[in-house]
Amino acid sequence: MASPSPRKSASRGGSRAKPDASSDSSVQSAEPLQQWTEAQRERFRRGLLQWYEGHARDLPWRRSRDPYRVWLSEVMLQQTTVAAVKGYFDRFTTRWPDVQALAGAEDADVMAEWAGLGYYARARNLLACARAVAQRGGFPADREGLRALPGIGAYTSAAIAAIAYDLPETVVDGNVERVVSRLFAVTEPLPKSKPALTRLAETLTPSRRPGDFAQAMMDLG
Repeated sequence: MASPSPRKSASRGGSRAKPDASSDSSVQSAEPLQQWTEAQRERFRRGLLQWYEGHARDLPWRRSRDPYRVWLSEVMLQQTTVAAVKGYFDRFTTRWPDVQALAGAEDADVMAEWAGLGYYARARNLLACARAVAQRGGFPADREGLRALPGIGAYTSAAIAAIAYDLPETVVDGNVERVVSRLFAVTEPLPKSKPALTRLAETLTPSRRPGDFAQAMMDLG
């Protein structure tokens, strides 16, 4: 398989067949999931990771697998652009370089540093989560434990588990949904297609380098 390039919409894993009556009714005009062989999925994974090695975006939170930095970036990136987050991320990690430091910060200082980033409930959840993590001695190393923390939902817990701990969790954001909808020719609009897109994404998630794969899917989307 040739290495994928950004914004490609077609899968290289095989021809698309019209769904039959047994296929998922929420995936319209998509190749039935069971018709993608493991060899086809592996070719896609391998090609995507090869592309990512040469085209990954240089982002400050990708320079470390530290769960604190992964978590902080994911919270900041909710409903906010990468360009807007970069400066805030650098200032936060300079002032509070680890979760223990952030947990000990004054609420007013954190809110002041957050000013301008918007969605201030995120900053309040950030502090609550940091204090919970510091109290337990560190971030949980599994998705279930992560999701039990304040302000961490399904997406953020999967992202931390995959990127920080290299666990084979499926990370699905808007970028990933775009890639999967193109690969499998899903024409049903969001949000109704979300469950089908998540199931399709799960079949692509590799056991090897799941964190790199998740970030590659985001970059491709």
